[in-house]
Amino acid sequence: MFLKKLSLINYKNFSSKSFEFDNKINCFVGDNGIGKTNVLDAIYHLSFGKSYFNPIASQNIRHGEDFFVIDGEFQKNDREERILCSLKKGMKKIIKRNGKAYEKFSDHIGFLPLVIISPADRDLIIEGSETRRKFIDGVISQSDKQYLENLINYNRILSQRNSLLKYFFLNQTFNKTNLAVYNEQLHRYGSEIFAKRVAFLKVFIPIFKEQYAVISGNKEPVNLLYDSKLINEDLLILLEKNLDKDRALQYTGVGIHKDDLSFEIDGHPIKKFGSQGQQKSFLIALKLAQFYFIKKQANTTPLLLLDDIFDKLDENRVAHIIRLVDEENFGQIFLSDTHAERTENIIKNIHQSYKIFNL
Repeated sequence: MFLKKLSLINYKNFSSKSFEFDNKINCFVGDNGIGKTNVLDAIYHLSFGKSYFNPIASQNIRHGEDFFVIDGEFQKNDREERILCSLKKGMKKIIKRNGKAYEKFSDHIGFLPLVIISPADRDLIIEGSETRRKFIDGVISQSDKQYLENLINYNRILSQRNSLLKYFFLNQTFNKTNLAVYNEQLHRYGSEIFAKRVAFLKVFIPIFKEQYAVISGNKEPVNLLYDSKLINEDLLILLEKNLDKDRALQYTGVGIHKDDLSFEIDGHPIKKFGSQGQQKSFLIALKLAQFYFIKKQANTTPLLLLDDIFDKLDENRVAHIIRLVDEENFGQIFLSDTHAERTENIIKNIHQSYKIFNL
């Protein structure tokens, strides 16, 4: 699968811009603030129906305009596929495949598998558990429609249960039977999600460790640890035990929406004990593992977006990454860099066709 053409209208800093891409490597070079990352984000938008960097959709419209359009022409399984994503202020976003609008955005997820590696990934280390849960959910959802459906249902029931807890609190009333209906549904969807996460990490963690060893030159051991109360106890029991606290806080305090993923280096949290280079290598290994996992599950090679990854990495780590990219395991790659000369020198060492776009 590869992206042949991309057209942008009123997207972020672009009023109107078109690209025709090489089916292997495409480089966007130029000063900071020129829009290199915005092109990568537009490609991400076509895959996920949203921005990787700004979740507020209307803020991706060019300043002073009232709509944006992202139009992409893909080649997938010997077929031409055209994906169009548009948004007008005050209206719902629209995603079309070959001229036909999706009724549910979730139906589009996984159709164009994609992995992005960006400095913004550091949020996975420094931010709270929600960011790491979203990472797990995002990887699994690209190749498992049922998982995504369960997740949507779980979050809907969770919201309804929280609303009921607030209602009970404000009206100084309580009905355990009404709450039990939501508990049963949370247990049903939550248990399936938990089982899928456990199964996923069993496959994913060895791939991640292998990628980190390659990038770091096998210097230090790393690990991912899944933190969930469901490991030791059934969700229905947890909800029952936590009932008094839930009623007081008007919020569901236990469940798969509280799970986390611990990042460790040499047996210690990488957030506290990892150098900047080690943290960046850790995140790149995480994303490359995501790439290989999705490739295997989806039976197609995901697009790979590399946003400014050459900064803060020493030459040895860059060389390891380039050797990886030079293998036939990868399909189409898009990368951004502020140093045109550095990019060209790196790309010349890769035995693949390429295009460089000076923005």
